[in-house]
This record gives sequence, C-alpha cells and structure tokens, in this order.
Amino acid sequence: MNHVVIKKSRIKRYLDERRDKRMNIKESQKRAFKRSRELYILMAPYFLLFSLFTILPVLISILFSFSYFNLLEFPDFSAGWENYRRLFFEDDVFLIALKNTIMFAVITGPLGYLGSFVFAWLVNELKPKVRSVMTLIIYAPSISGGAYIIWRLIFSGDMYGYANSILIRLGIILEPIQWLQNPEFIPFIIILVQLWLSLGVSFLAFIAGLQGVDRTLYEAGAVDGLKNRWQELWYITLPSIKPQLMFSAVIQITASLAIAEVAMNIAGFPSVGYAGHTIVTHLIDVGNLRFEMGYASAIATLLFIIMLGSNLIVQKMLRRVGT
Repeated sequence: MNHVVIKKSRIKRYLDERRDKRMNIKESQKRAFKRSRELYILMAPYFLLFSLFTILPVLISILFSFSYFNLLEFPDFSAGWENYRRLFFEDDVFLIALKNTIMFAVITGPLGYLGSFVFAWLVNELKPKVRSVMTLIIYAPSISGGAYIIWRLIFSGDMYGYANSILIRLGIILEPIQWLQNPEFIPFIIILVQLWLSLGVSFLAFIAGLQGVDRTLYEAGAVDGLKNRWQELWYITLPSIKPQLMFSAVIQITASLAIAEVAMNIAGFPSVGYAGHTIVTHLIDVGNLRFEMGYASAIATLLFIIMLGSNLIVQKMLRRVGT
C-alpha cells in the first residue's frame, strides 16, 4: 500500500513539474514577445506580402496540381495523381527537360558558386580603387539585359559570327558551323552563357562578406598555429561568411534549376531537338501557351520539391564548413 502511495506521489510530482515547466516556457515566450513587439510590428507588412504573394501561390499550385484546370472552367479535382503519372510515363518532352535541367544545374550551379567565391577572394586582396573597378566589371553581366545579342553574334551560323570567323581564319574549319541549330552544341553554349551571367549576385555577396571579416581573427589564428592561407580560409574566412555562403548557395540553386530565359533567347523556343528545353520552359509551354494549368501546377510543384531538397542538402553541407 505504501509503495502505491509513493508511486502516485512521484507521478503527481512529475506532472506538477511538467506543468510548471510549460507555464515557465509560456511566460518566457510572452516576455520575449513583449520585448520584441516593435520588431514584430515592423515585420508584419513584409510577412503579410510574403504570405500573400509567395506562400499562398505555392499552396494553390500544389492544390491545383491534383486537378484538371484550363482557366475557363472550374478546377476538376477528380484528376488526383494523374498529372504526376502523366509527367513521368507519358510526357517524353518533360523527361528530356528534366534531364537537361539536371545537367545544367549540376554543371552551372557548383561552377558558378565556386567561381564567384574564387573571384571574390582574389579581388578582395586588391587595392580599394582597383577592387571597385574589378567588382563593377565582374558584376556587370548580371545587369546587362541585352547580353544575348552579343552571344548570338558570337555564335552566329554565318561566316561573320565571331566564333566561325576565328576558326576559319585559323584553318580549323572550312565552312561555318550552325552553332545554335545543332543539338550537340546548344547545351554547351547555354552552360557557357549561364555561367557568365551567374557570377554577379553571388560574387557581390561574397565581396561584402569578405569585407566584413574581422582582420584580428587572422592574427589570433597565427598565434594559435595556423600556418598557411588555406588553413585561414577553412578555419576563419569561411566560418565568418556563412550567411553569405548560404545566400549565394540559394541563389545559385534557384538560378541553375530555373534556367529558361537563357535557353529561349539563345536556342529559341522550342529549341532544335529540345536540346535547350528545361523544366521551366516546359512549364511556360504547358501553362502559358496550352493553358493546362493543372498539369503546369504539377510541373511547378515538382520543381519546387527539387529546389527545396537541394537547398536542404546544401545547408547540411555548409554546416560542416570550418569543422
């Protein structure tokens, strides 16, 4: 009998402790909210707009992906998983677009990310005036709206195109190559142009991060036994710019998986043999031209899942930096 009473008292004490702990947590949360009330008020307009124009459209797109919807009639939700089944088992063009997108992302994403950091690291070592000029030169491609005209001129299919002209003068080829009409060359040209355009924003973020690194950390590192620049880079520089590393990774992942404008302006729409076709160009074709909004929503949802998964993987990798 005493044993049962002791056991009940322990359970009661445990439950009381749990209740007190929850009450303390709630009280601390209330105090924290009161202290930061002004910040939440300032954040409210942005959060409202973000929810209205980002979160809500994503949720609506996921909902519509399970429907037949042509913008003229009310969505028919009897489709279920039919749109997703059609993507992988009936739509051969989508499979080509998926393959091209993965290839472009695997090449342009890491190379653009690494190239942006290397350029930023090198430029950061220059004198202030030279650094400003080099920053402008490297960032310029990302804001040059008419850059595609230059690339189309370089890879023009006649003898006046710069690439053909140079190769003919060097005796490497005898007649002009149709660069933008040949499925073998189109992917490599798109990759080249995308890499050229992708350096700007990430490069600027890295430059800003490197400028903010506390120089005294390098002195402390030398005292602690760091012997070369590579150790300084791994143990001091990279951990100090983790926010910029994450920001640039998100930018590069989004840009590499959402290649569309480059492909359409360089290779045309649709491209020859679908050599430049990507998930986003397929989405534009299905949604903007054919008005199959349910099917287009399924494509958009799948792209969203791929981007989200890629970002989560990169976040885990970046947590290991400096360890």
